Amino acid sequence: MITIEDVKKNKEVLKLIEKADQVLGVIGYTEHGQRHCSLAANIAYNIMMRLGRGEKRAQLAAIAGYMHDIGNVINRDYHAQTASVLAFSILKEMGMELSDVLEIIAAIGNHDERDGSPVSDIGAAVILADKSDVHRSRVRNTDMIKVDIHDRVNYAAKSSFLRIDEANKKASLEIIIDTSISQVMEYFEIFLSRMVVCRRAAQFLGLQFELEINGYKLL
Repeated sequence: MITIEDVKKNKEVLKLIEKADQVLGVIGYTEHGQRHCSLAANIAYNIMMRLGRGEKRAQLAAIAGYMHDIGNVINRDYHAQTASVLAFSILKEMGMELSDVLEIIAAIGNHDERDGSPVSDIGAAVILADKSDVHRSRVRNTDMIKVDIHDRVNYAAKSSFLRIDEANKKASLEIIIDTSISQVMEYFEIFLSRMVVCRRAAQFLGLQFELEINGYKLL
C-alpha cells in the first residue's frame, strides 16, 4: 500500500508543491506550500480515523489532502481538476492500485468550493481539512494586510482548530481572531462560500457543521 509518507518522499510531488506555491505567490495568494499541504493531509487523516473509517481510507484522504493544490502550478482556475490529472499519473507510476487512485483524484477534483462537492467520505474530509486552514502564518507579506482582505483575515487568525466530535455528530471549526486587525464580518465576507461547502461536507459524513469564532458559536 502506498502511504502518505511514500508520497511525501516523491520528488515530483515535492517539486510540484514548491512550484505551485511559487506561482500563487506571484499572483498574490497566501501560502499553499508544504505547510498547508502537510496540515491538510494531517487533518484529513485525523477526520477519517476519528470517524472510524479505517487506516487505509485515512491514508487515501491524507494523500488527497497533500496533493490537492498541485494544479496551481498550471493555473489557479480549475486547479482542482488539473491537480487530479497530475495526481493520476504520479500515483499510477508509483504503483498504486487503480481503485485507490480513482478515490484520490475524485476527492482532489471536487475540493474547490466554486465547482466541487463532497463525492465520498475521503472528499468530504479533504474539503474540511483544506477550508479549516486559516492562520497568520499563511500571509507572505504583512505590508499587504492593510489593502488585501484575504491577507488581513488570515493574519488576524491567531489559531484555528477543527474539532470532530463523533459522539455528538459535530464538526466544529474553532477560530481565534484578533479583531484589532480584522473584524469577524470580514471573515464571512470572503469565506462564506467555504463555510457552505464545509457544511455540505460535514453532512456527507453524518455530522453537523459549526463555526465558533472567539468563543461564540456563529453557525
